[in-house]
Amino acid sequence: MDLLLKGGILHDPVNGWEGPAEILVKGNRIEAVSISLGPVEAPALELKGKIILPGLVDAHVHLREPGGESKETIASGCAAAVAGGFTAVACMPNTDPPVDSREIVSYIKEKARHAGLARVYPLGALTRGQKGEEIAPLWELAEEGVRGFSDDGRPVMNSALMLRAMQFALVLGLPVISHCENLALSGGGVVHAGAAGYRLGLPGMPGVAEAVMVAREILLQQQVGGKLHLAHISAKESVDLLRWAKEKGVNLTSEVTPHHLLLTEEAVEGFNTNAKVNPPLRAAADREALLEALQEGLIEIIATDHAPHNPREKEADFLNAPFGVIGLETAFPLLWTKIVEQGILSLAELIKCLSIAPANLLGVPGGNLAPGMPADLVVIDPQKEGLVQPDKFYSRGRNTPFEGWRLKGFPVLTMVDGDIKMCDGKVKGFSRDFPAALENLLNNAKD
Repeated sequence: MDLLLKGGILHDPVNGWEGPAEILVKGNRIEAVSISLGPVEAPALELKGKIILPGLVDAHVHLREPGGESKETIASGCAAAVAGGFTAVACMPNTDPPVDSREIVSYIKEKARHAGLARVYPLGALTRGQKGEEIAPLWELAEEGVRGFSDDGRPVMNSALMLRAMQFALVLGLPVISHCENLALSGGGVVHAGAAGYRLGLPGMPGVAEAVMVAREILLQQQVGGKLHLAHISAKESVDLLRWAKEKGVNLTSEVTPHHLLLTEEAVEGFNTNAKVNPPLRAAADREALLEALQEGLIEIIATDHAPHNPREKEADFLNAPFGVIGLETAFPLLWTKIVEQGILSLAELIKCLSIAPANLLGVPGGNLAPGMPADLVVIDPQKEGLVQPDKFYSRGRNTPFEGWRLKGFPVLTMVDGDIKMCDGKVKGFSRDFPAALENLLNNAKD
């Protein structure tokens, strides 16, 4: 349907727009953007006091399907995405079976098409079965439409194998996304090797376990070229290496998660398994280094690393509980409240991290609301305030360390390809009252 969005404040850094705007959506495209479009034959949705942004793009999520449907399905993960303002997500290949064949890629794409919510871009396994022993059929996966390669969750320990995989990816023009962890140094740890872990008597994972692999990937990238992306950076030593790489002109990108930006190792106190994540939450000095790297542009992308688990799994003892936190439904209000409102990043800088840069990494549309572009956008109410309540999530996961936090800046409308997928917290196909909410919204739109 055609729709005129008016009265809102558009923030579109790609096109240099920051201010009042009227946006005409025609079909699945942005038809026109102006301060005032004049008479338009389309219902006009009044968005006074609200902010219009390009749809958010998450370069790192775990949708679990196939094989982990008790944790998440592609449909439930996509519902969580649009509830959180994400119009596109890239899903990691550590499913069961892993995404190392044409058939699995096709399966994911079909499930996403059937869900009809967020755009889903599968990532292919870097090695067959994610076992780190032989390169996966990268050409076949690329032909089927993957947007990059990763063994996320399992570092590729064999440097020669990693070099060859990067060379193949270079020819295919797709990024290699590296989980940087030296298993010999992380040694079965479950928390950061710091004060909190020592007090709890838990085995630690030092920052150097990550940094050693960051250094390896940087040196291999110098040799190969192409696109290298470093996932979920967490340690100050890694930040130092990123700075060195930038000085040397090495072409790479990196990401950080909201939980590493906002929490430290103290979050695991009381054996809180909802704060158990890999890489682990680290010391205050690491967190400060990450924030500085984000401000400097050393780290270009914020990704959730959305990793849902069955609640019963997280109720296990700390040593046996799985790693991972969920993030799709909390990322934007967390970052708005704790990063933008605190003056750490401007909203334009946050959009670059959450929309423009991840879209560029994946080579997909996004981060841009110019006429002719897909109508993928999110509307934020900067005054909407609420508590993080996991029992109200669309995700099947409940494993968040932010339960009970009071936040502002919640998404109130998400549009993908010109179609409203979330309205006032109700998600199409998931909320029984979504049709009524949408009808009410459109009835209030003036012709």
